[in-house]
Amino acid sequence: MGLIIRSSAIHAAGCYTTTAIRKGVRISEYTGYRLTKDQADEAYQESPVTYLFGLGDGSIVIEGHCMGMFINHSCDGNCETSEEDGRVWIKSIRKIAAGEEITYDYCLYDGGDDEALCNCGAANCRGTMYSPYEVKRRKAAATKAAKKAAKKSPRKKSQKAA
Repeated sequence: MGLIIRSSAIHAAGCYTTTAIRKGVRISEYTGYRLTKDQADEAYQESPVTYLFGLGDGSIVIEGHCMGMFINHSCDGNCETSEEDGRVWIKSIRKIAAGEEITYDYCLYDGGDDEALCNCGAANCRGTMYSPYEVKRRKAAATKAAKKAAKKSPRKKSQKAA
């Protein structure tokens, strides 16, 4: 299997296959330096682009320096990631045609106020790279905050005409 990096409509550069790939194949390993979440947050505080992959509970991240860092997000990806013995693999979840961009759903769960807008263009696009669970959690938190703010704001009293 051959992989190449070239321009992508999803995000700047993407990873493409030069040969057909069958379902269930390990395409790439996500490798790089391992940092604590706090180290990564400090190192990338001012950076608009990161290539970080959270392991397990997210307390350790991989600072991507590999082919995998060019694999873009799609809400309808052709791959998924799996952790096996402390390693992260990107595996195909369907047949992938030669020339097709390799993608997986990032399912982000951390990012502060960042909207993490999605540009995948899939028919089922969520509009964000956050996981469906995180989207629901954020909506519920926003609704709760709006209700709390509404209770605190003073109500206007109607004035009688003189």
